[in-house]
Amino acid sequence: MDTAGDIDQFQLLEAKIDNLIEFITVLKKEKESIVEKAQIQEEKIADLIKQLESLKAGRDSARQRIVSLLEKIESIGI
Repeated sequence: MDTAGDIDQFQLLEAKIDNLIEFITVLKKEKESIVEKAQIQEEKIADLIKQLESLKAGRDSARQRIVSLLEKIESIGI
């Protein structure tokens, strides 16, 4: 039995496992960062959608007021 060879194999395995653990840790941190950025972007999108809906409502209101004013002008014959 080659004890030195066995120890080298265990050291190699241990080093690979340590590298794998480090790699997984980095990936988890990157994932957390990406998830956080995605949540921020989703919140921004939701805010922009609300702003867009508000602008559309304001535009529709202005359009109705213009139509109403034009009808009033037509009704007096100008």
